[in-house]
Formats: sequence, structure tokens, C-alpha cells
Amino acid sequence: MKHTYIIGEIGQNHNGSVDIAKLLIEIASRPVIDGLFGEKLTGIDAIKLTKRDLKQELSYSQMNSTYNSTNSFGKTYFEHREFLELTDEEHLELFKYSKSFGLDFVITLCAPATLSLLKLFTPDKLKVASRDLTNLPLIEVMAETKLPIILSTGMAGKKELDEALEVITKFHSNISILHCVSQYPTRYKNVNLNSIKYLQKNYAQYTIGYSDHTMGIATPVGAVAMGAEIIEKHITIDRGMKGTDQAGSLSIDGIHRMVRDIRLMDFSLGKESIQIEESVKLTRIKLERSIASNRIIKKGEIIGEKDIHMLSPGDGYKWTEKDLVIAKVANCDIDKDEIIKSNMIL
Repeated sequence: MKHTYIIGEIGQNHNGSVDIAKLLIEIASRPVIDGLFGEKLTGIDAIKLTKRDLKQELSYSQMNSTYNSTNSFGKTYFEHREFLELTDEEHLELFKYSKSFGLDFVITLCAPATLSLLKLFTPDKLKVASRDLTNLPLIEVMAETKLPIILSTGMAGKKELDEALEVITKFHSNISILHCVSQYPTRYKNVNLNSIKYLQKNYAQYTIGYSDHTMGIATPVGAVAMGAEIIEKHITIDRGMKGTDQAGSLSIDGIHRMVRDIRLMDFSLGKESIQIEESVKLTRIKLERSIASNRIIKKGEIIGEKDIHMLSPGDGYKWTEKDLVIAKVANCDIDKDEIIKSNMIL
């Protein structure tokens, strides 16, 4: 059975609070139950945070410009970003907390200096944000670690993607590529899930997935149906919380529904074949048709094609086996509209 790797992206929806981040990790780890059949489903596989170096974030003038957004946590963009940033030690604490729940820990690194985290712990995967796909110096120092790398294509075309891959593959090929559209939220008409097929055909040596910024859960589930092996989606405690990513994230119920539907899609995809499934054999016997008498047939009479038709259940002869019935002699009286079994004919 397929298993889609689901990343719950906290990003900076922790609003600068380790406790909020821990609560999100705990929410991400909660079991998911299929309500119809009562089956426990595999939950989220990993959580993801983001680490910035404010000295390598924006130009001096932009960092110190007034930031009047309702989502601002400071008077300037620098103050806003500084409020949201967690220290290396706090990321270590969240790494350990994630591991206590059996979750992988993925981190987006936004500058070479943020690799200082690796002195404290080793993340399971590194993420290159869409905006940094052309930041080749950053990609090179990340690739040098030889840790698995995930790339998002939200702001890039084939040229930019190929240039990033050329840098990484000098060091390793453990790479995942996520189709992404960097519009927040993404309009459905702009999603273009068929890009997943393009990536599968042209970059078949890599793991292909989808990073979603639409509202709701339809497109990530659809991406899984198209073969995406990784799904990344923002998660939050409350979509009404302050913060630029909160409104477009999934809250507790949405997280549960998305994970449930992705796991059910994993189950549903099955094998690339057509066959009689074991699970339908009883239904097949109950509902499929068998050769039956369409009149009273007396013992000793020869059965002709005009004497038979098809009725349920399906535990008798099929129409393709009619030569086993036609021209045979009735071994007993056969009532009208009864399935003809092998012990009834000679």
C-alpha cells in the first residue's frame, strides 16, 4: 500500500512561543481514526519549522521600515521577525519533543548561518523554501551536509530547478521536489496539479510531492491521487490567530480531515491491475447472475437454451458455461426460477 509522507508545516505559526510550537507538535501526533470502519490510520509523519538569520533576511532599509500590518509583532519588519524567531536551543528542544512523539523533524533554513543548528542536532530533512531556489550559495552549503533535501518550486521554472539540482547533485541525490504555487492562499485555477505529472516524467529519479497553499484539503488529496509521495501543509491551533500564515493553515479539525482523507486515498489507490478482490467475493456470490430455469423442468427432460435465463445469486453456472447445461438431462424436477446446479443435471 502506498504511504504518503505528510509534513505538518508549523513554519512560524508558533508566533515566537515554544509552548505553542509544542502544542502544534502534540496536535500533529494525534491518532486519526476512520469513523466508518473504526480503523486507526497512520498520522502525520513530520513537522517542519523555519529558521532565519535576520542579518541575511532583507535589505537594511526594508528591515527597518515601518510594518503596519495587522499581523505585525513589532513596529518595524526587523522587530516583527525578531519576535517570531526561535533560538537554536529552542529548536533543539522542539526537535527532542517531536522525537518523543515519533515524528520526523524537517527544517527550512533561510541563510548559511542557520546551519549552526546542526551543531546541536541532526534534522531528518532540510527544506529549501521556494524563494531560495535561486539562492545557490545557500543550497550549496545545505547540500554539503549530505542530509536529504526538499525543494519547493513555488517561484521557479525548469531552468531554476535544474540549476538548483545541479548544485545539490555534486554532493548527493537524496532529493525531493514539491510542486508549489507561492500565492497565499492559492486560487484553485492556479494550482495546476498536472505539474506533478510533469515532474514525475522529467525528474523520475527524485521523490515528487506537493506543497499546498490552497484553502481546505481538496488539492492535497487530489495530489495524492495523482501520485504525489509527499504532502506539505501549514497547520495551526486556530486560523483566527494573529500571523500571516494562520488564516491559510489547517486547524485541528482540518488537520484530522486531511490526514484521514490522504490515508484513505493511500488505501484506495491499490494496484495497477484489474482483478476480483477478495473483499467482494461474498458480494459477488450474492449479486452476480447464474443460469436458472425459466420454466418448470421435469426430471428426464432435455434442457434447451430457451429453458434458461440469468438470476442471482452467482453461485451457479455463468453464461459462458451454458454448454455445461444446454442439451443436458434434468436429474430431478427443477422448479421455475431456480439456479441450476451440477447435481441437477446429467
